[in-house]
Amino acid sequence: MSQQNTSVRLHLVFGGELVDPQRNEFRDVEALDVVGIFPNYAKAYDAWKSAAQRTVDNAHMRYFIAHLHRLRDEEVENSPTAE
Repeated sequence: MSQQNTSVRLHLVFGGELVDPQRNEFRDVEALDVVGIFPNYAKAYDAWKSAAQRTVDNAHMRYFIAHLHRLRDEEVENSPTAE
């Protein structure tokens, strides 16, 4: 079994065009821009900032950082595919 680094906290950076800039509803979920998955918040933030700056002229375009490490419930036993 490989040794895991417990300090790695995965973050997903993604974005897309919103229906309304006041809400977080995407116009076309199939056109989402998945920037990538990053091992810590600092790297995710840098990627988010870069993507957001590239699309600054489009008021409907938004990028987000999703904290993937928060999606797992450590109290629930893993499924065979999670290990």
